[in-house]
Amino acid sequence: MRDGVKLAVGTLSVLPAPMPGKIDRRVAGQAMGFAPVVGLLLGGISAAVVAGVGALKPEAPLLAAVLGVVVLMALSGALHLDGLADTADGLGSRRDRETMLRIMKQSDIGPFGVASIAGVLLVDVAALTTCAQAGFGWQAILIAAVASRLTLPWSCRTSVPSARPDGLGAMVASTVRPAVAAIITAATVLCAVAFALLAAPTTRGQLLTSDGGISRMYGEGISGVYGEGLRGSAPTSGGGIWVGVEGTPATTDVNALQLLGAGLAVLVAVAVGVLVVRRARKALGGITGDVLGAAVELALPAALLTLALTT
Repeated sequence: MRDGVKLAVGTLSVLPAPMPGKIDRRVAGQAMGFAPVVGLLLGGISAAVVAGVGALKPEAPLLAAVLGVVVLMALSGALHLDGLADTADGLGSRRDRETMLRIMKQSDIGPFGVASIAGVLLVDVAALTTCAQAGFGWQAILIAAVASRLTLPWSCRTSVPSARPDGLGAMVASTVRPAVAAIITAATVLCAVAFALLAAPTTRGQLLTSDGGISRMYGEGISGVYGEGLRGSAPTSGGGIWVGVEGTPATTDVNALQLLGAGLAVLVAVAVGVLVVRRARKALGGITGDVLGAAVELALPAALLTLALTT
């Protein structure tokens, strides 16, 4: 199992990792199973960048999003983007199977490849910016990084063959049992929901509405003491008065849609990865290393977009 972890880190990132003592299909299957853990590691670093930029420049969510996406791309060595470009060029050519495989193996990038890279990066940045504006930036990139790498065990399940007799695809194809992929998915969904809970705002007081009603409101950003026995109060844009009562315990407001979106983002990423592999099997007869990269890179914006629409 340690060899599987070493192979996963060494293959899916540029982070230094010791060489595995043994590399065979069993170890390769373990490595694909640990892919979401590598996503957690890379996503955690990217999330720290997004959170740091957000703390220093809260008025610049676009900057945080761009840096977060770039850091995640750099940590993976742009390996998955390269796979996406090669796959887009190959499948986009609409030639016979052998010609498509030959195109995918070439080192140059064609128009389909350029367009695919530009498209996914634009969606990545736009969706992450939306999440950052809603105070869900670092959580979004962390969830999406893990969810996108979850496509790898599904892409390497036992029913999926390799398109070539050699290469990365041949090493990892048909090495992960569907039951194992399902268990990893369930664990990932739970982790995603847990990350979303970390973004739940804290209620610190009450909103006295202009018509005499009372409703809760977030007290973040309110300061000053305006009356005896009050922690703070201030007029709001809706015509009410926010009042923070001294000694009132803070409570956490859970956004049910946000929690649902976190879990849904994981499932959408898996679905996108399955569709990519299905298309590859139809056109190429199986998977290659490039197809695996394409699945990761298409699942990432799908997850981020899902989160952006539910935050």
